[in-house]
Amino acid sequence: MSSTIRTQRRYDHRLRELVCKTKSVDVALCHGVPRSTARGWLTATTTPVVTLKGVDQDVMGLRQEVIALRLRVDHLVALLRLMTLLLKLTGFPFARVRLPDGAAKERLLQAIDRARSHFTLRAVLRIAGLSRTRYHVWSSETPCHLNDRPSCPRSSPQQLTLTEVQTIRDMVTSDEYRHVPTGTLARLAQRLGKVFASPTTWRRLIRVHQWRRPRRRVRENPHEFRF
Repeated sequence: MSSTIRTQRRYDHRLRELVCKTKSVDVALCHGVPRSTARGWLTATTTPVVTLKGVDQDVMGLRQEVIALRLRVDHLVALLRLMTLLLKLTGFPFARVRLPDGAAKERLLQAIDRARSHFTLRAVLRIAGLSRTRYHVWSSETPCHLNDRPSCPRSSPQQLTLTEVQTIRDMVTSDEYRHVPTGTLARLAQRLGKVFASPTTWRRLIRVHQWRRPRRRVRENPHEFRF
C-alpha cells in the first residue's frame, strides 16, 4: 500500500506583502497562487517577526549612519593608539606590578572577558601587557579581597597570617630581645608557641619590611674614653 506525501508550497514573503499592501489578489493569481491562499493573506493578522535594525530605512539614512559609525571608529582607534603609546612610553608592564586588591583583579578580568567578544584572548593580553600564565592564575585562584597582603593566604595554606607577621615584628623590634640573634629569636618563638617559622623567613620579612632591630650601647660613664 503506497502513501502519497503532499509537499507544502512556500511563497515569497515579498509577494505576500505586495498582496497585503495593494489589497488585490490578482498579482498572486498570476504567479500560480491559489485564490483561497491569496484571500487568506488579506484576512490574516500580522505576526511580529525578528528582523534587523534599519532594514526598512532608506538609502540616505543608511549612508548617514555609516558615516557616523566610521567617524566613531576613527575616534576610538585614535584613542586606542594614544593609550597604547602612553603605556609603552611610561613602561607599565604588569610583570613588575602587583595588584593586591582582589576587586582590582576582578575588574581587570571582567574587562578582558568583555574584550574577548571582539578580539582573541592573545590579542587582548598583548594589549594589556599581561602574560597568559598570570591571567590563568588570576582566573583560577580563590577570590580574596585583602588589601594589605601581596597575595591571598588561601592560595598557600603554609603562608603566615597577619597576626603571625605582627608577632614577628613585635619580637624583632622589641628592646627585650635586642641582644638575641635573629636565628635564635626564631627558635625561641617556636619554643614559646608564638610563631612557627624558619629563621630564613624571619630574615626575609625583616629585609622586605625594613624592620630595624634596636641596638644600644650602654656605658657606665658616657664621658669615659677608651684608648
